Amino acid sequence: MAKAQRRDTGELYYIATMKPVDGEDDERIERHRRERDGWGFTTIEQQTDIENLLQKCDKGGSFLLDSVTALLFNEMNLEKTIKGLSALIENIGSIVIVSDYIYSDAMVYDDYTENYRKDLARLDCFAAKHCDVVLEIAYSGMIVHKGGEGFKVLYDKML
Repeated sequence: MAKAQRRDTGELYYIATMKPVDGEDDERIERHRRERDGWGFTTIEQQTDIENLLQKCDKGGSFLLDSVTALLFNEMNLEKTIKGLSALIENIGSIVIVSDYIYSDAMVYDDYTENYRKDLARLDCFAAKHCDVVLEIAYSGMIVHKGGEGFKVLYDKML
């Protein structure tokens, strides 16, 4: 999707927010890099202080932020994460924001995890409110929640 909204002259950025903690994470990151190879992305590792990447890039570019789930986990501060995300949305050309859907299971978690899940839901709502298009993509299916009907056609062609 980020490639689809890329401007002719703008850079294409992949904003990687995952902070690896073990070998499995390192393998996942390396797999993601291989999968993006040849797509034209410049990768920026920005695990915290997301607004600081504005100093490292062409603000007229197209951005793929993967993911706010990891970003919030790294920051563990909803207000700071929202402030940083807001700075991005207000100051760059276009952005695709990836978040993980972690709300549908019936598990009862400890207070720490439940607070994180609630904060992620708030962060997702903030992003949805400030973005023109909101899509839910899972298991090769797409639900358009806001705008983006044209992306449905594009997405179907990609499959």
